[in-house]
Amino acid sequence: MNNKITMQIPVPPHFNSAKVGEVWRVPYQERAAEAETWAKQYNIQPAAFDKTRICLLLIDVQNTFCIPGFELFVGGGSGTGAVDDNRRICEFIYHNLGVITKIIPTLDTHTTMQIFHPIFWVNELGEHPTPAATSITIVDIEKGIWKVNPDVANSITNGDYELLEKHAYHYVKQLSQDGKYPLTVWPYHSMLGGIGHALVSSVEEAIFFHCIARQSQTQFEIKGDNPLTENYSVLRPEVLVNFDENPLAHKNRKLIQQLLEFDAVIIAGQAKSHCVAWTIDDLLIEIKQVDAALANKIYLLEDCTSPVVVPGVVDYTEQADAAFARFAAAGMQVVGSREWGNQF
Repeated sequence: MNNKITMQIPVPPHFNSAKVGEVWRVPYQERAAEAETWAKQYNIQPAAFDKTRICLLLIDVQNTFCIPGFELFVGGGSGTGAVDDNRRICEFIYHNLGVITKIIPTLDTHTTMQIFHPIFWVNELGEHPTPAATSITIVDIEKGIWKVNPDVANSITNGDYELLEKHAYHYVKQLSQDGKYPLTVWPYHSMLGGIGHALVSSVEEAIFFHCIARQSQTQFEIKGDNPLTENYSVLRPEVLVNFDENPLAHKNRKLIQQLLEFDAVIIAGQAKSHCVAWTIDDLLIEIKQVDAALANKIYLLEDCTSPVVVPGVVDYTEQADAAFARFAAAGMQVVGSREWGNQF
């Protein structure tokens, strides 16, 4: 594969970097015609002919995380992190149009009554916890500081409140035993059917352009729709087994196997400190169970992801950087989006 030639593919004239932080409708039919013309002009072959199969895994590049003013905008240290990251992601896709075989975007997908949303919990006054500022521990439940809202049982466990309490208690206890973050109450975000759930328009446009130019179907992966567990990683939920030792949720084994079979997997998206880091962590666990050397084919685009930073409240930059240092030590390639083509 000659990356020095494919890297010369320019960014198409329709891309407007000033619109990356905005929401707008992608003109599909127009872009489809342009993509086919672009493919002919630059001799871009269908992905089916690729001898080296390369996957771009994009983690949660959705409005809810990436558009200023939306629910969980990832500003990073600069305050414009996700917008800058997405500009580079778009440019990366266009520059590498001829070598990216498959694009797999993950979609954080939620409904209202889930264990990490305010409505799920109440205090003795019937008040809901303040999102983003509240973590719920096993001690909080045992002391009655927070309890499951009885009114949500009808929607989740067919009205069986005692069963729902058992679910919740076990879940929070399991998080502690597994050494994970305490249950965080998040603002309502990535709501299924809502505008926050959609991909960022500029990235969606680039992905669609790739799909047409390479004749390679975009593979969307849903995560986070189980009401009784968080699902930061696309590869597995936070808790797999319920209090009765029956499965609560399952690993995404099909995707795990698929990723391990690519010749290279490139990872970017949001947030570096949460869903990106935990997806990579889970992938590394799976890799070590098969062949630790497989870590060498994983590329992390360090300039296309940002940590969660809320000035004066939380800053996960240090944790995110430590995670990436650990991934690099395990053999993964931490590179800039403009350096990646030189790896081949």
